[in-house]
Amino acid sequence: MKVGLFLPHVGERITAENILYTATEAEKGGIASVWVLDRLLWPVKPQTPYVASPDGSLPVVYQNVLDPLTILTYIAAVTKRISLGTSVIDMFFQNPAVLSKRVTTLDILSDGRALTGLGIGWSKDEFEVSGIPYKDRGTRADEYLQILKKIWTDDVVEFKGRFYNIPASKIGPKPVQKPHPPILLGGFSPKTFSRIVNYANGWIGVAGFGPLEQLEQVINGLKESARKVDKDPSKVSIYMISYPNVSESASTSSTQIRTPMTGTIEQIGSDIEQIKAMGTDHIIFGHLFSSVGRDMKKMVEVTMQLAKFAK
Repeated sequence: MKVGLFLPHVGERITAENILYTATEAEKGGIASVWVLDRLLWPVKPQTPYVASPDGSLPVVYQNVLDPLTILTYIAAVTKRISLGTSVIDMFFQNPAVLSKRVTTLDILSDGRALTGLGIGWSKDEFEVSGIPYKDRGTRADEYLQILKKIWTDDVVEFKGRFYNIPASKIGPKPVQKPHPPILLGGFSPKTFSRIVNYANGWIGVAGFGPLEQLEQVINGLKESARKVDKDPSKVSIYMISYPNVSESASTSSTQIRTPMTGTIEQIGSDIEQIKAMGTDHIIFGHLFSSVGRDMKKMVEVTMQLAKFAK
């Protein structure tokens, strides 16, 4: 199982030095990939609650977020081997022709290291500021993904759909990776899984917000979705985001149930081994919400310690 790390392009510690240090040290240490997320707004009074917080508010760190693809293009120039992933870009906030061009540029400048993690978005405020209707996101996404693949593979690109239209055109150059950079989708619904097996190369899930047994059921459900359309389940890559909360001492007593991805390095390592056994191909560590993320050196060191359990 490969290991990835989120770059510090979010929050109060955004500096070119911190981003550069994290990416180059991760590559030196053998980490397989670095990742960035996407946020347009931090609404003061959000129309849509944030599901990962009790009161529905977004984490304060999301008040400051640099552009994901610009960050990865910067990192492409100072690294040689490490893969460069987005987890995730809300696809609708950029026209598919524009996003395809930006990912192609990254793939060419990095000599084929781009990983395209995409989502359909959830914030009504971000849809509003982008001028995109909130409804029909699933149908729009199906068209969007078809267009990306056409632009990246077809000599003459033409598309006529409900939401997008491209007149017969030459759109080049093409990406380095063939047939195209991997397309990974975030989300948990059955419709998302159907979209993955029909139009994408893999799934980006999240580990640690519930029992690992439940996560394994979700992964098995995705594989079953692939079988139903006669697609080899092994061809659907599984990427897993995790936000480990590392402590010096054991996080539970004999009468308490430990939350996954919390506790000592060894306890979290046991969770990582379990996640690997589920068939996960790639685990991505994020330290955006923990004290570890305040120290770039510590963040890389902890990631390297956890990476040993993924081998």
